[in-house]
Amino acid sequence: MSSRKKIAVALSGGLDSSVTCHILQSQGYEVVSVTAKMADDENFSQIEQNAQAVAKKLGIKHYTLDLSKDFKNNITDYFENSYKNGKTPNPCIICNKTIKWGRLFDFAINELGCDFIATGHYADIKEENGVFKLFPAKDEKKDQLYYLFELSQHQLSKTKFPLCNYLKEDIKQIAQENDLPSKSSKESQDICFIKKPMTTKKYLLEKFGTKKGDFILEKTGEKLGEHDGFYQYTTGQRKGIGIAYKEPLYVSGIDAKNNIVYCAVLEDLRKTSVHLEHAKTQYPLEKKDFFAMVKIRYNMNAQKARVSLCKDGCAEVVFEEPVYAVTPGQACVFYDTGDGHLIGGGWIV
Repeated sequence: MSSRKKIAVALSGGLDSSVTCHILQSQGYEVVSVTAKMADDENFSQIEQNAQAVAKKLGIKHYTLDLSKDFKNNITDYFENSYKNGKTPNPCIICNKTIKWGRLFDFAINELGCDFIATGHYADIKEENGVFKLFPAKDEKKDQLYYLFELSQHQLSKTKFPLCNYLKEDIKQIAQENDLPSKSSKESQDICFIKKPMTTKKYLLEKFGTKKGDFILEKTGEKLGEHDGFYQYTTGQRKGIGIAYKEPLYVSGIDAKNNIVYCAVLEDLRKTSVHLEHAKTQYPLEKKDFFAMVKIRYNMNAQKARVSLCKDGCAEVVFEEPVYAVTPGQACVFYDTGDGHLIGGGWIV
């Protein structure tokens, strides 16, 4: 019986997941690859073909797991319903929770008998006194901790992130040196089921059609103009409003029931507190009230705040300095003020 550890890589056929397979193989793991089929269309057929080409090149077993129904129920429907209810979804976090570390994780561990799963995420898992914590990867520009706050201790204990000590440039070089089929592949899109030239706005218009509504200046109640459907807008948005005003206007809120998009100048988008639901930590904390560095969206610099966790899964986050464009439906994620590891997060109400 082989003493080698068996590991399943979530393989999309792209650069990061391909190099993940190569690195683990060179480290002595028994590597198998699993591609999740998210939909029955040309896009995912191409993903499957790309993944099979990588697996063939590396000489590893490849499995395709049909998760198209799960993807529709957990991701596509969630995405559409969020906009329909005036919220801005974060499908990548939900996909990680329900697909990659949901069905794919269970398939790899329980059915294939793997010891671990691995992905091409840029993050680092460290074990401290029996507790698994997520730390930033070497490539700070690619850091993906924000998208992983829903993972549990059990999932972290059986997960490897081989790209944690590499820069993106290193990954490209490894792919070139080893002539991997993915060596020239482009960066993946944020929303995998909306392919260019389709945009989120066009996608939602096709789904929901046009529905005339009002732009309202939140501070005064003044009508500023009309739009074709509130679901095309998200809090904090500036481009695409198309209203001439003395100062730049931003979306400040959405009333889905009455099809109203509220607008405000930047100064009026400032908030010092955020209320969360479904808040969780990745490991048990002694205190339910603590200071942390906090992000209310992925591409912002973390700001210091006081986090207060409640018994019912709610949380209150109070920032030392105001933050802009608090967006319902987005994730709010907490990091340790010292070493930057991920503590947990919740969903903005």
